[in-house]
Amino acid sequence: MSQAADTTGVNSAEIPLGQRLRDRRLALDLTLKDVADGAGLSVGFISQIERGITIPSLTSLINVCRVLGSDVGDFLAQPRGDKPVTRHDQRPVYALGSNAVTYERLSASFPGNVLRSVIFHEPPGFRSEPMSHEGEEIFFILEGALTIEIDGERTILETGDSVHFPSTRTHATWNHTTSSTTVLHTCTMDVFGDGAPAGRPETSMAVSRATSRKSAPKPLKILKGKTQ
Repeated sequence: MSQAADTTGVNSAEIPLGQRLRDRRLALDLTLKDVADGAGLSVGFISQIERGITIPSLTSLINVCRVLGSDVGDFLAQPRGDKPVTRHDQRPVYALGSNAVTYERLSASFPGNVLRSVIFHEPPGFRSEPMSHEGEEIFFILEGALTIEIDGERTILETGDSVHFPSTRTHATWNHTTSSTTVLHTCTMDVFGDGAPAGRPETSMAVSRATSRKSAPKPLKILKGKTQ
């Protein structure tokens, strides 16, 4: 699966994302540390966002927006999840800026839904900021490879590999390759602003390797009308 080329900017507004976030912070009389502590990010990282030096991930932007009492839609135009079916050649591709991670929304929005899912394309060399938040999430590598670090432990995921973990653990990703990496990402955090999910995070992590899933399943034995 190749990375889509067309991306949508942060909004039609000409004011850079970082400046708008800074203006909102100052309007609330908050310090960089206030925002950083509330969003679970570093002061240096918030400062870099505001100065336009770095571009946050979608998850980090949402955490910052929560501290600022703003909706992510004030800074990023995302597709609506009003249809249960998406087509591979018809999904809008959006991003927070140029040379950033691009996203394709998969999941729909309906009363009671708790799963949010996107396909994202992480450019070569991109490193996300360490973060932690509520819920749980799954990464499944569709194409390429990705380094994921969870509570200081690094794991390289290759095509067909996956990882499932509670989002309360500090995590970050790094595309250590020279090509774009395409990932199917599912989480319970409300990354679209559709409504707060419910759930209780656990404390374990499960990694699934593509090679371990290729062996043929064992046939079921039928004994007196029962399977085992």
